[in-house]
Amino acid sequence: MTKEELKQFLQQYKRGKLSEQQIIDKFTSLRFESLGFANVDHHRQLRQGFPEVILCEGKTPQQVAEIASRIFKRSEPLLATRATSEHFKAVKQKIRYAHYHEFARVITANEPKKILYDGTILVLTAGTSDISVAEEAAITAAMFGNNIEKLYDVGVAGIHRLLSHSEKLMKANVIIVVAGMEGALPSVVGGMVDVPVIAVPTSIGYGASFKGIAALLAMLNSCASGITVVNIDNGFGAGFAASLMNKKMTPTVKA
Repeated sequence: MTKEELKQFLQQYKRGKLSEQQIIDKFTSLRFESLGFANVDHHRQLRQGFPEVILCEGKTPQQVAEIASRIFKRSEPLLATRATSEHFKAVKQKIRYAHYHEFARVITANEPKKILYDGTILVLTAGTSDISVAEEAAITAAMFGNNIEKLYDVGVAGIHRLLSHSEKLMKANVIIVVAGMEGALPSVVGGMVDVPVIAVPTSIGYGASFKGIAALLAMLNSCASGITVVNIDNGFGAGFAASLMNKKMTPTVKA
């Protein structure tokens, strides 16, 4: 339930179209729904503006499908991350219109039908190998109703590739920078722009990259100001944070 829907319920109550008991029932059902193996947090949409997101990793296909169906039935946006094809097959049996974004390992349904917020979230990658994490971030932000632009394979090994898109960098409201190896790209971008930069280290790299720890530490120690760092390979966290920032920075798009 969104805040607008909540206002509508209260207005219906004032006009006598909903009884006090009906209002109580609706608010009671908003809290959470127990499935035995999971408690689905239906109140999260009201608190944070977006419903609970399913982390599929460690869950059986049947568990993911059951949680997804409960979220979908409320006409809420459905987002499930770290999903396998087996997870998707189980979800598809319950949700006909579900989509599987294989490269990003993400399942979606009830996607926004239009852009909800002005401004652009720009997603960059240092290399092609970082794109799967970047796609998770981009799809997450798109599910919030943001306008997304992408620039892939513009790392510091060929810095002219990034500089040729300086106009896009300057126009973005929030920039997500995804990089593995030594994780240098966010520092470069952070030194060029006056908007929030969210750095995402990836586990891409040779032995001394320590599966992303080298990139993580480089980003945490960046000398460029205004950089926020999320966990290794956490495209979802970057997309979520960027969406909250863009929502606060820009007005909603007029109908």
